[in-house]
Amino acid sequence: MQYLFATIMFIIGACIGSFLCCQARRLHLAHAKQPIRNKRSICLSCKRQLKWYENLPIISWLTSKGKCRSCGKQIGLAEILSEFASGLAFFGLSFTITISTTSLLSWLIFIITILLTTTFLFLAIYDGIYGELPSLMLFISIALAAVLLALKIVNLVILNTTSSMITTIICNISLSILILGGLYLALYLVSKGKWVGDGDWLLALAISLALYYPWLSLIALFLTNFLACIIMLPTVKRSKNSKIHLGPFLVSAFILVTIFTNFFSNSIINLW
Repeated sequence: MQYLFATIMFIIGACIGSFLCCQARRLHLAHAKQPIRNKRSICLSCKRQLKWYENLPIISWLTSKGKCRSCGKQIGLAEILSEFASGLAFFGLSFTITISTTSLLSWLIFIITILLTTTFLFLAIYDGIYGELPSLMLFISIALAAVLLALKIVNLVILNTTSSMITTIICNISLSILILGGLYLALYLVSKGKWVGDGDWLLALAISLALYYPWLSLIALFLTNFLACIIMLPTVKRSKNSKIHLGPFLVSAFILVTIFTNFFSNSIINLW
């Protein structure tokens, strides 16, 4: 049943990825004050309205070889990457909960994690395509991250009711914010926005709240910069003036850390 659940989550994630990519383009047109002539999906080149079977996540792109069936123009990689990445994210997150669990709190944490991940994925897609992070979605992600943090704290209090629990919670939250959100804020202020954008530190803040534990934020920080260096190195070599958009890498790091939380936690405990 767990693998069936994971398969269903992959399909849902791929559908959401397709939807988010479409909405990112629509939001960009709205910000640019360009009219949206059709509420349904169209080819960006010939403006033909797409049939329902041309909107199937991943399958439609592969069967058409990434080209419009009418004009033959390339559809682009953003769509297939968004669908596949979102599908993989949801697939991995499905293993963070055992579907046979009867704990309402566990399911609430899982549902809020999925909603938060969806918001993060939208920000990653938008930043990856346009190099911007919409303010409204950033504030929504911070609000969802705060809700997730509150649920995690409730779960911790239920499991551990020692007198030092409140002090531990405050320390963990403070350190987590300082390590991830605080560092990117400092880089933004020192560089006056040249090294880190004004949206990057807000996204990092949301992630640090959602992760809660400072060592998880530290791992997310490492993964963000590691992935950015590896993937963007060829681009930077070609042009020294190229700007790295951290949104997709921050979101990727959050998803990886969330999926492998138990692995990272056990590794740290063993090292300690």
